[in-house]
Amino acid sequence: MISIENLKKSYGSQALFENISFRINNRERVGLVGRNGHGKTTLLRLVIGDEKADGGIISAPSGYRIRYVRQHLNFTEDTVLEEGMTGLPEDEKDHFWKVEKILAGLGFSGKDIHRHPGEFSGGYQVRLNLAKALVSEPDLLLLDEPTNYLDITSIRWVERFLVNWPHELILVTHDRSFMDTVATHIVGIHRCKVRKIEGNTEKYYAQIAQDEEVYEKTRINDEKRRKEIGLFISRFRAKARLANMVQSRVKTLAKLAKKEKLETLGELDFSFRSKPFHSKNVMNVENVCFSYNPGDPLIRKLSFVLHDNDRVCVVGQNGKGKTTLLKLLSQTLTPESGTITCHPGITKGVFEQTNISRLVDSRTVEEEILYTHPDVDRQISRNICGAMMFSGDAALKKISVLSGGEKSRVMLGKLLVTPVNLLLLDEPSNHLDMESADSLLAAIDSFDGVVIMVTHNEMFLHALAKRLIVFQDERVAVFEGTYQEFIEKGGWKDEVVHIKSEQKDIGNAESGEKLSRKAIRKMRSELVTRRAKVLKPMEQRISQIEDEIESLETDLETYNQQMVDASQAKDGNKIAELSRDIHTSRTSIDTFFDELEKLTGSLEEEKSIFDEKFEQLESSG
Repeated sequence: MISIENLKKSYGSQALFENISFRINNRERVGLVGRNGHGKTTLLRLVIGDEKADGGIISAPSGYRIRYVRQHLNFTEDTVLEEGMTGLPEDEKDHFWKVEKILAGLGFSGKDIHRHPGEFSGGYQVRLNLAKALVSEPDLLLLDEPTNYLDITSIRWVERFLVNWPHELILVTHDRSFMDTVATHIVGIHRCKVRKIEGNTEKYYAQIAQDEEVYEKTRINDEKRRKEIGLFISRFRAKARLANMVQSRVKTLAKLAKKEKLETLGELDFSFRSKPFHSKNVMNVENVCFSYNPGDPLIRKLSFVLHDNDRVCVVGQNGKGKTTLLKLLSQTLTPESGTITCHPGITKGVFEQTNISRLVDSRTVEEEILYTHPDVDRQISRNICGAMMFSGDAALKKISVLSGGEKSRVMLGKLLVTPVNLLLLDEPSNHLDMESADSLLAAIDSFDGVVIMVTHNEMFLHALAKRLIVFQDERVAVFEGTYQEFIEKGGWKDEVVHIKSEQKDIGNAESGEKLSRKAIRKMRSELVTRRAKVLKPMEQRISQIEDEIESLETDLETYNQQMVDASQAKDGNKIAELSRDIHTSRTSIDTFFDELEKLTGSLEEEKSIFDEKFEQLESSG
């Protein structure tokens, strides 16, 4: 549980928060939303003490442990497994199997966990930091864009893991479907204020839109009334017989606070320019093979035909060849064998994460877009800059001072300049805020051309994909159908295997299959941990309720004695006040007793379930 009261934070003249207050209660999983630059990461840094607020208080119970997954990499151990174990709580320092399970879920193989952390890419090193945070089981876990370095199977695993997270969580992500699955509450930063709601992002944004509509209607009505009052005052000020009415209007006008018109917030206005195309066949891929290392092919005998208005999504684990395929289709790479034939009328628009390195540091944002294509003049460049949220002087920023997310927006801006009829997109939603990702999704959906997109974002997959190119089981294949149909027909095999492996040990115990002593000790330790996670919060709540009932009954006894005294004194006001207090206390006691009865029953039921599991485990040895 953590409480934030009247928090203020500014950078120079830019105010991020103005007296914001909210509370994260026991076991709440909070999705933190807001536009890029509006303070989401700053709020997380304030919570962990990396930055200081200009005012306000952030408070938590004594001993409350907070863990923030940092991008900073600092590894001290010789293997991934040993490094992961540094995150374990003090009383579980030897529980290596917990670390193994989480590392497997995040995409580390059995061989990987015995390699040195420095041998892995930056993305996998960030995953290792995430694993250390997850196994530490803090009271409050802070996650800032955790899906950016994960492939789709790892994202789905983390999603399942966090849904069962037994403590508090604050999550920042541009992936709306991931947030809506995980979060129980939404906290939004909007116009320097904060609103917390129970529910998902759709409910939050609907509430914001409704509030702003009400505010604007009220502002217009108030402005109309101010004008009417002002006109009355100026018209009848000289009339002596109406002096009292005029003076009354003057006072009313003085009390009528003026509401400022809401500032229009800048939004990414995605709109891809489509080039006319009049043929059914766009591209023919036939028996394409490619490898970086001889004897270790990434792509083997891939064949498919790309049709007009196709929406093809490329999915699979990282490092399996998705970006390589996009490079082959864009003809940045040449196949080792096989052919890729494009219709001569095709003009490609390509967005790759690695393309950011091709930006010229000495240029401004405006110049980068201006020099993209000969048809672009300064006015068009400025318009594109504005669409990419580089309005005014921001368009004159040098590329060298931009963040990774800003550079991605520049690359998208460059893609908007030239009319195209084939979009090749590699994770285009990374580094965008949620609103911008929504705009991108709408723009791709309305694009009058063909789209091939690498993405791990399941909202994009469900909304756009008509066909899939799937990297799985060391091979690549075309799936003719939507993402939902893919999931229903077996989907991610690695995920199914992983889920089964998580259930295997308990299943063996329940079926009576003999287990080794080591396996029994491991499973018993896990059961003890799970039992504590489930039962402890219930026992603590029961204890709290019993204390509350005891306190209320003491108050009730005092009220009854005071009622006797008030009745003897014939103090009517006191009798009425005490009657209300007695009624409130009795109602509260009844409510607490109802909750206590339900909780006690649930506690006994959970205890019996765990007792049964322990018995099955003991009998399996």
